[in-house]
Parts: sequence; C-alpha cells; structure tokens
Amino acid sequence: LIIWPNLKPITGIISVEPNPRPQADANNMGDPNAPVKLVEYSDYQCPFCERFASETEAKLVEAYVSTGKLYFTYRSAGNWVSDNIRGGKTESEDAAKAAYCAGDQNLYWEMHDMLFANVLGEDVDSFTDRRLAAIAEQTGVDMTQFNDCYSSGKFDDQVFQDGKDALTAGVRGTPGFVLSYVNASGEEVTQLIEGAQPFDVFAQAIDAARPAAQGPGIRR
Repeated sequence: LIIWPNLKPITGIISVEPNPRPQADANNMGDPNAPVKLVEYSDYQCPFCERFASETEAKLVEAYVSTGKLYFTYRSAGNWVSDNIRGGKTESEDAAKAAYCAGDQNLYWEMHDMLFANVLGEDVDSFTDRRLAAIAEQTGVDMTQFNDCYSSGKFDDQVFQDGKDALTAGVRGTPGFVLSYVNASGEEVTQLIEGAQPFDVFAQAIDAARPAAQGPGIRR
C-alpha cells in the first residue's frame, strides 16, 4: 500500500501546443538589443500568473517582442517562505527547476506552457517529482538528460537567486514585472508593474519608455 502510489503511472497530463517565442534563448525571448526589457517574476502555481500567460503574454510577443521592441525574461518567484530563506523545497521551486532543466534542451518555453496547463492548484501535488517528470516527458525532453539535471540540483542556486532578486526589485506578489531601459545619460530606469495587468497597461508603459531608451543597437 505504501509502495503502490509511487509505482502507479502518472495519468491525466494535458498536452498543449506551445505559443511561438521569437529568438527564444532559455528563459528569454526577443532581441537582446531591444530598447526596453521586461522581466516577469512569476510562479507556476499562481492563478494570476497563468492568466497573464494565457491572456496577455502572446499579445506582448506579437506587438513588441517579435518586432524587436521588447526583450522578455521569465524568472521564478514562488519561494516566498521566510523572505526567500532556504529551508526546504516547494512545488513552485521544483517546477521552476524543471523548467530550467528543459531549457538546457532548448525547450524552456514549451515546458513553461505545459506546467501552466497542468497545475491542479496550490500545493496539492501538481508538481511532485514524478509528476514533473511526466510533464517533462510529454514536453519532449530527453529524459535521461532531464533527470540528471533535475536530481543534481543544477538550478537550485538560480531559482533561489530569482526569488532574491524579485524581493530586491520590490516584488511582493506574483506576477510582478520590472520594466527597464537605459536613458540618454546611461542610467538604467526601472518601473515596477504589479499583478496580471491587461495588455493595455503594459503597452502604455512600453510605448512611454521607448522614446527615452538610448544605446547601441537600439531598435525603436
């Protein structure tokens, strides 16, 4: 009775067609020389993060990322326990590590979409080790490479740093977004956008930032 749940095959994994991401590179997409950058601090268990991913992100990709106006980065911030002090793993952290491991095989965004499609709720075993492996397998990763990456803790420090940087940026809940650009004086200007705001809120912020953005290779 104890062993059987660990041997029972994982079923019910939903497959989704991933959204296109131009110039995808691990957890980044778009032209690195774009005038404006947007970092999302998110959580694969967060319903508001899933709302942004399903309703708003694709519009930003079409209007700004694919046109070279915006460089977009996804980072994890699901480890809010004790102000990001290490002390035990959470499903959110494990999901983030799994996504980074898939990124080693150029399948970060595919895994990103699959994770959001297969969340069952918060801390209800959506992202146990076995379920993450099943999601990864259905995403199409090489499972030997994925398992080696995941079990080694290769991205533990990265996920911890993601959460730490979110707090430093002033993010106190997910999703949180940091928009940035470099002005004519060479100074980095940042703006915090909180919550799963509609597309128009992001568009207004990006459009306001673009004329002030300066630097080599800038595309407006």
